[in-house]
Amino acid sequence: MKQMRTKSILTATALMASIVLYSCGGESDKKEETAETPASMVEEAPVANDKGIGKFQNVELTNPLDEGMIATGKNVYDVKCAACHKLTGEKLVGPGWEDVTERRTPEWIMNFVTNVDEMLEKDPESQAMLEICMVRMPNQNLSDDEARGTLEFMRQNDMQ
Repeated sequence: MKQMRTKSILTATALMASIVLYSCGGESDKKEETAETPASMVEEAPVANDKGIGKFQNVELTNPLDEGMIATGKNVYDVKCAACHKLTGEKLVGPGWEDVTERRTPEWIMNFVTNVDEMLEKDPESQAMLEICMVRMPNQNLSDDEARGTLEFMRQNDMQ
């Protein structure tokens, strides 16, 4: 019985190792342009876009800051963001929010918080953050108004 269990464990281990090796791929899995593969079929890496990926392509900022939006954003931060993000530059689970509005465009921020899954899959800047933080941000299902309020709250935070 013990010998049978050991054999099952070894078989399962070998199977898992095969799956890992296969999924990691090798040189033959890389897509390269060859005489048989036209250029139109070669997969290209995503191009960095300072607006990110999503529906927000032109976010109009308020001047002065909108207190109602700030209140909405602070509420969103307190309920959905504070567990992982500090308002300083210090990393908690995710990056700190200090100076985020100086590093990212309003459109990129809005697209990230409302379209996090696609941004993490396709946006090079989001992927770079994921490599640093090592934790995928969950989709918080923010409405457009909540996202805009969050952006306004971030703007206020960066002005302090």
